[in-house]
Amino acid sequence: MPTRNVNLTDDQDAFVERMVRAGKYQNASEAMRDAVRGLQQRWNEDELKLMALREQIKAGAEALDRGDFTEVDDADLDATLDKLASN
Repeated sequence: MPTRNVNLTDDQDAFVERMVRAGKYQNASEAMRDAVRGLQQRWNEDELKLMALREQIKAGAEALDRGDFTEVDDADLDATLDKLASN
């Protein structure tokens, strides 16, 4: 298994030490691997959210190009948004 040296703040080191003493992890390496897994999961979720957002933007742009939209006056904006939120 590859070895990495990392520098932690005093607070981070104390947290890892507390987790090990509390029996949450067998050692600091196990705690750090779990932290990296959490980072990987967050990055993967962020990528999925970004892909979904890009798809929604693309669908919206295509709808605009087709003329598939409803124009709303400023005076009606609040009521229109309230109606959309209630659906």
